Amino acid sequence: MRLNKKQKLNLKDAVIAGTAAGIFSGLVKLGWENILPPRTAERDSTNPPQKLLQQFGVPEKVTHATYTYSGHQLPWVSYLMHFGFSTSFAIIYEVLFENKKYLRGTSSTIFGLAIWVAFHLGIMPYMGTVPAGKDQPTEEHISEALGHIAWMWTNDLVGHEIYRRLTEKK
Repeated sequence: MRLNKKQKLNLKDAVIAGTAAGIFSGLVKLGWENILPPRTAERDSTNPPQKLLQQFGVPEKVTHATYTYSGHQLPWVSYLMHFGFSTSFAIIYEVLFENKKYLRGTSSTIFGLAIWVAFHLGIMPYMGTVPAGKDQPTEEHISEALGHIAWMWTNDLVGHEIYRRLTEKK
């Protein structure tokens, strides 16, 4: 069902909901990758966000900058890229799918898989950021495909609920 004139999309609330969902789903994706790591330790020594930034001329001392928490060195620059990507696509998803409610349902699975295919099998291999899809291990495909489904499903649930709560009072 499409929104009628009374139910017009509230863009500000959709962006707020998408932003919150993107942060939350970014945490889910990080947790997913902790359980099913997509890359070998060797390939993760310079992870895709770090390599992409280096391809754009950002020096390694910046791309590999870390902060320490509980004795662990954590890559804050990679996290900025990770959450920036997650939040950007969560906002796009939320704005698009609150405006076209009939697209909801399994759309988050399809959208998540489409993002995985576009970036991990298309754009990043084309740019040389990651190996070609045929050269990536099966474990990477499994982790990334399922992780993108879980990531976007989280965006769908969290974003829609926050949007509903923000708009039901107006």
